[in-house]
Amino acid sequence: MSTDQKLFVPSQPLPADRTGILTAFSPGTSTLKAGYQVAPQFRALTVDIVFEKDVPVLLRDGVTIHVDLFRPAGMEKVPVIVAWSPYGKGQGTSASVMGVFGLVGLDNGIVSGLEKFEGPDPAYWCGQGYAICNPDVRGVVDSDGDSVLWDRQEGRDCHDLIEWLAEQEWCSGKVGMSGTSYLAVAQWFTAAEQPPHLAAINPWEGVSDVYRDLVMRGGMPDTGFAQTLQNNSFWGKNRKEDILAETEQHPLMTDLWENKIPAFDRITVPAYVVASYSNTLHTAGTFRAWRRMRSEQKWLRIHNSQEWPDYYDQDNIEDLRRFFDHYLMGEDNGWEQTPPVRYSLLDLDGGDQVNIGADAFPPAEVEATKYYLDARSRTMSTEAPPHDAAATYTVGANPDLASFLARFDQETVLVGYPKAHLWVEALGADDMDLFVLVQKLDAFGTPLQQFTVPNQSALLHDVTERGASILRYKGSDGRLRVSLRNLDEALSTPDIPAHSFDRIEKLAPGQVVDIEIDLLPLGLIFHPGEQIRFVVSGRSLLGPVMPGASEYEPANSGQHVIHTGGDHASYLQLPVRTH
Repeated sequence: MSTDQKLFVPSQPLPADRTGILTAFSPGTSTLKAGYQVAPQFRALTVDIVFEKDVPVLLRDGVTIHVDLFRPAGMEKVPVIVAWSPYGKGQGTSASVMGVFGLVGLDNGIVSGLEKFEGPDPAYWCGQGYAICNPDVRGVVDSDGDSVLWDRQEGRDCHDLIEWLAEQEWCSGKVGMSGTSYLAVAQWFTAAEQPPHLAAINPWEGVSDVYRDLVMRGGMPDTGFAQTLQNNSFWGKNRKEDILAETEQHPLMTDLWENKIPAFDRITVPAYVVASYSNTLHTAGTFRAWRRMRSEQKWLRIHNSQEWPDYYDQDNIEDLRRFFDHYLMGEDNGWEQTPPVRYSLLDLDGGDQVNIGADAFPPAEVEATKYYLDARSRTMSTEAPPHDAAATYTVGANPDLASFLARFDQETVLVGYPKAHLWVEALGADDMDLFVLVQKLDAFGTPLQQFTVPNQSALLHDVTERGASILRYKGSDGRLRVSLRNLDEALSTPDIPAHSFDRIEKLAPGQVVDIEIDLLPLGLIFHPGEQIRFVVSGRSLLGPVMPGASEYEPANSGQHVIHTGGDHASYLQLPVRTH
């Protein structure tokens, strides 16, 4: 790519609230004895662990990074699991990480504090015969160079680290990767570089396209969480990438953004991918990467909560261990008999179903079914209305949305990819920022929602009232700036539209255009009498994805018109399970 499209700003040293007990640069080797606790609130070790701190690793371009290594004491060669992210390798005991655990309702005692934020815990994995490698990546804390954000450069760097690890005298030559969020994204990029000693990956929810998932979802410059990520991570001595300035300078797809999409067709390593329907930051990217990677041995598990409690759940850790034992230890433990897909169905009223086995996602028994909108009755049905009608709302008014309902007379399961095909018009404007949402309603029309984390306190109600959408599931959403409606024919499928984002096509007065909007995959159970609501609006219906992130202000004015019926038969396509 053209490297001159990358922009940088000075980084800053790690602040106090992100500094852990083991953060200080102090190279050396020690043995942490069984029973050791890094601090009283954390889990004690069950085995002796050799701790090699701040080990230098030279990358191919001459940059030196530093890693912490945790491995079982003894002479036996062991496989190693890498946790790659820009979060300080000693940050597990920091106030910021403990604060995240408190926010979602996790006890700090379930981890040792030796783990990287969102990464595998040495206290468990060393006890099972694995080493853990926690790097401070390029440009972070005491490592050299300038840091980058979700980029193929990270794949090359981690490739070099993996090959260095495989050469260490204590290593069996088998290397895996695991972790959530940033640690998951790094795995797409690393696996695409095909390091010879990378034997298996475990991406646990993460974006897979920085443009489409992080900074310009639907073609809108919604950089609230990108700002949080840039300003509150990548602490170091040199410079960090300025993703915010890059978004402003390059609002269309360019080489810069293409470089921040992994080469999915080069990902061939065995992969155990974990996803959810509810993570408005990660869901689209996780499913996209799972679909497009070429690994012949790949598994998908779709859970019904949030990635942090799911990742540190003991049953899920044991499940992951079976995967790694098979591919990193060579154990014949029957892992390959695990269903390729295990999905969940959300009831949103206490009746969730999990770990439903299938050969594919959506399951083979799912049919894409069109529910046509009727602006006259504000309903949806599988029969297209014969006559034209229109639903109109004024931007900034109350209400500033239009919704459509359908009631299910019998038990109905939706599982797969929904999409909206709409005929729209702007009055008094040449563009539209459109937001859509699919909600489940009970038989009396009340919207059903569900917290995704153990903490369901009054504070969490407040935090998630108009944002922090990863913590409370309110439905499947999508969005599109209409001037960027051009579809990428190579990436689009009948179920999942993908936009090229490489051209701007403004609306002329009186012009009615048809658009397709992808919504996040879903798994919902509807009991007889319950309803589905489809909402179209000119404002974000869920708010920011993360607590504290700034809210996006749409570039809307005038009136929005949704045409239905006749020659403009708008519809919501839903994945209906037939049995």
